[in-house]
Amino acid sequence: MNELQREALEEMRTAIHKWFDEQENRTNVEEVVLRTTLQAGIFDFIMLDYRPGRTSVDSSRSMGSAAGKRSMKVSPFTREQIVHEVQPLLVEIIRERLNKVEASPLINYRFTFQGSFATTDGLVELTVLDTVYEEKRQQLLERIQSYIENKLEKGSYPTKPLETFFLARHLLDPNLFPEPEAAKTIALFDRVQELNKGRVEALAEHRRDIIRALTSWTEDVFLPCYFEVTRSEYRTNEYVIKPDAVLENKDEPNQPIDLLLYGAVMIIRYEPNYSKSRGQTFLELAEQLGSGKAARMMKEGSDSFSTDEVQLRNELVECKANDVFSLFTIVIHREEAGAYEGAISFILSLLRKGFPKSYKIKLKSKVREYLPIKGLAKSDTHRLFANALAYSELHPLLEEYAREAMVEFEWYEDTEDEKSVMPGSYAVFGLGLSSESYFPLVEAYMDLVDDEHQLMHDKFTAVFAETYGITERSMPTLIACLLRSHDSLKLKIQPELESEDKLSIFVQQIETLSDDEAERVLYPIWGKLEKLATLARKAQGTRKELLLRLLKAAGVE
Repeated sequence: MNELQREALEEMRTAIHKWFDEQENRTNVEEVVLRTTLQAGIFDFIMLDYRPGRTSVDSSRSMGSAAGKRSMKVSPFTREQIVHEVQPLLVEIIRERLNKVEASPLINYRFTFQGSFATTDGLVELTVLDTVYEEKRQQLLERIQSYIENKLEKGSYPTKPLETFFLARHLLDPNLFPEPEAAKTIALFDRVQELNKGRVEALAEHRRDIIRALTSWTEDVFLPCYFEVTRSEYRTNEYVIKPDAVLENKDEPNQPIDLLLYGAVMIIRYEPNYSKSRGQTFLELAEQLGSGKAARMMKEGSDSFSTDEVQLRNELVECKANDVFSLFTIVIHREEAGAYEGAISFILSLLRKGFPKSYKIKLKSKVREYLPIKGLAKSDTHRLFANALAYSELHPLLEEYAREAMVEFEWYEDTEDEKSVMPGSYAVFGLGLSSESYFPLVEAYMDLVDDEHQLMHDKFTAVFAETYGITERSMPTLIACLLRSHDSLKLKIQPELESEDKLSIFVQQIETLSDDEAERVLYPIWGKLEKLATLARKAQGTRKELLLRLLKAAGVE
């Protein structure tokens, strides 16, 4: 090695020693691994990112080429020198440090040291060292088995999300379980969900950890066996099936592909709308491999529901549901209340049983009703609920549906961009305009609506104000709507507020809000507070007093 290369190696050595020194000086190591018996150690991976003058070591897997750091000077190494000369020296340095801490909780049962090296030939990324500590591995396997027997198979109490975080990853770790037992693994994941089914937030966390583990296994272990995988410019995986890809025993029970299918359904059923396409992609790839089960799921839906639950047919209406594509297909044979009652009840029943919360409806009907709200997408989903709203006897059922369907960050899938709406929107809008008795429903909807990604409730708010005006009954609901409004909404109710009685009702409601909330509610009516202040200065008597109270409520003295 020449002098520059020796300096470069010393730079790498210094970065490695610094990382190990920092970890060995930690005071909370024992605390971390004592949280659960399923954690054998803290670190299983580090990355050396060599860029002359800016070399670093970190345990984050996002380092390396993604870091985007420029070298301060030209690398003194070629690709060949990194592989044949530098790597063996780095292995010696790493092994020396690992030998001192391998028995401590700092190091997991397996430890991987990767490197990203700037060279004269471009960036070189390689695994410098990958080692397994067999004693720790066997101890971890014993702990996993003990946990399964005592906490899952014999247990009857909710489990901890942290335990599921590790368990899910361990069960799908090829270094722990080289041949995954799909049926047993799926049964354990189902058992975790069963034990935690009464705790909504905790159950969601357990499911997220199971889904992440299944996704990682599918993308990093299973699919690369059969597909060439590349990353697109949008940082998504693109798959091309290998010419010799053969999926043996593909339709026999207890095969690894069952884990992929199980994960796909979990993603589709429980992940947010923007993630569901990944689950559908998994199913499409399984179908490419010749999986008959995947092909059947693509056509008929997953096995999550019985045939009777996803199909309905009588002389009034025909309904089908496919949870893989989040699709309800509705055919109205006779235009009467009973047909729409059957359709809404069909949808409601499936939503209660876990059908994906973001869905779309394909409707075949001779009637083309739409809500009297300009700007709403004239979709089949909109039309189904507008048609059903024509029958007042169905309004209680539609409220029941709406309260089940409304979920923050979920969407009807047949609208896009500015016309997107949360499930339940059309029923809520229609019912809200039909009777004051549905004001509480509108307020519950506004508490949930994602106003950062939805605009259509502004269209409803304008029609609501026009329909009911300013009354003691309507004001709390109108306020709830305005608290979710956007700057683009212009509410034409100033003429009505010329009445001191109505202005007084309005002021009393505004005074219950915080400064920021009051300003947000006032903006769609008067715009900037300066305009309201001008009106207050020109007003007289009681009206002047009321306008000044409005300004004070918004923080303007």
